Formats: sequence, C-alpha cells, structure tokens
Amino acid sequence: MLLAYRCALAAPLVSAAAIEATEFPALADQKDVWAVPKIVVDGVPQYEGAVHERVFVQRLVAPVFE
Repeated sequence: MLLAYRCALAAPLVSAAAIEATEFPALADQKDVWAVPKIVVDGVPQYEGAVHERVFVQRLVAPVFE
C-alpha cells in the first residue's frame, strides 16, 4: 500500500486508496476480494496477495512500453 501512496504523491494522475474489506463487504464483493491484499488497477482486479514493489512496478509499466 505504501508504494501506491508514493505513486499517488509523485504523479497527479494516480490515486490510491486502502479499503478495509471487513468494513465494506459490499465493495469487497463488487471487486471479488477473496484474499488480501488485493491490488485493483483502473477498477480491474490485478493481483492477489503480496507483490514485491519492484515486480508490481514492472508489471504496471510493462503495457506502456510494449
């Protein structure tokens, strides 16, 4: 989550939010959250479980450079 917040601070087009799934079960159901952490990018669930920061950034920017 810290990486998401850092990216949001560095880039004005990036936003980040942490949602507590047990406090917002309807939102968790909407995003198909079955395990935490779950990373959602542009409203689309991308990754379940912990992803190393370097790997996350590589996956995130890879489509831009293809």
